[in-house]
Amino acid sequence: MSTLAHIFESEGLATVALGSIKSQIETTAPPRGLWCDFPLGRPLGVPSDAEFQHRVLRAALNLLDSPEQIFAEYDVSIVDDGTEVMACPMPPRFDPDLHPAVDEANGLRPAYERAVSEYGNRVGAGRAVEADDIAVAIEAFIRVADGTPWKEAGVPGIPARVSQDIRGYYETAALALSDHSPPAWAGTRWFLDRTEAGKVVMAARQAMADAGEAQPIWFYMAPGDR
Repeated sequence: MSTLAHIFESEGLATVALGSIKSQIETTAPPRGLWCDFPLGRPLGVPSDAEFQHRVLRAALNLLDSPEQIFAEYDVSIVDDGTEVMACPMPPRFDPDLHPAVDEANGLRPAYERAVSEYGNRVGAGRAVEADDIAVAIEAFIRVADGTPWKEAGVPGIPARVSQDIRGYYETAALALSDHSPPAWAGTRWFLDRTEAGKVVMAARQAMADAGEAQPIWFYMAPGDR
């Protein structure tokens, strides 16, 4: 980002870079940088709060008045204490013959489709696994959790990428079921701690670690603090 900013500036195009990690924006030193102490993934701060977001943008655009390189800090911080979990009602069980995680994922499909229709597929399934195959991916992780090597369990891709699609599917569906904008990472905590699929992903991750699989294959199936 900062490299591109310098290239654009060399061609006469003024730029402002927004950063959420102070050390990173200080080190990369864009021509004009605004550090916003916000959770990663939320560069303008508060979702669905146009007034707050406009204030951030005005602070950033005001840096264009400086002819010299400048680094500024936005005067409001948003701290994620890592404890709040999104409140999200789940659909009731439909098919008791299915594994709870598979039945759960199937039950979330209508909510997923509503959320994609309203918000677009920004973080949902589709990188390694399409929405139609989420249940298949969960079934594969169930086998991994039960001791089957992941390469023999039918995991439809690199486990870390597949798990990200499952989590994205769930978090997208949750947008249609929750009545509020959750704090950053609250959706991830909800998925990992409160859903059947999240439990399966974490169990498969632990099984792969215990089996001595290469760390990059399983470690990124969940955030690094897990």
